[in-house]
Amino acid sequence: MKRTAQAVWKGSGFEGSGTLNTPKSGVFDNQPYSVKLRFENEDGKLGTNPEELIAAAHAGCYAMALSVGLQKAGYTADTLDATSVISLDKDGEGWSITKSALTLTAVVPDISDEEFEKIANGAKAGCPVSKVLNCEITLEYTLNT
Repeated sequence: MKRTAQAVWKGSGFEGSGTLNTPKSGVFDNQPYSVKLRFENEDGKLGTNPEELIAAAHAGCYAMALSVGLQKAGYTADTLDATSVISLDKDGEGWSITKSALTLTAVVPDISDEEFEKIANGAKAGCPVSKVLNCEITLEYTLNT
């Protein structure tokens, strides 16, 4: 399985801008991104940045992996509400992603805290996006049964 995204950049680093495209799904169709959108949270401008996309990918991947893990153990979640906060920190002359903080609110009937914790941590370690990230990954969760 292969997934494709395209980035087109025009202009200088600080004044230029780019667009992101996902040709097959069409989810991104010339979605703007720029240094200002990335580092200055430029208000009033629609656009995204790589860290926001990584956060979305990690939250989505984690929720999906957890849902599959729960199903394999005989449980079905009513709701898995996952958020990832990506930390981008100065690293010498450049920047590094240093952390993805996952937060989860889960509604899973008839599961013990111990079993849920085991499955939730297994999904954190096993989801493909977690495996590709070279940073600290934390998980805080609230379980409602």
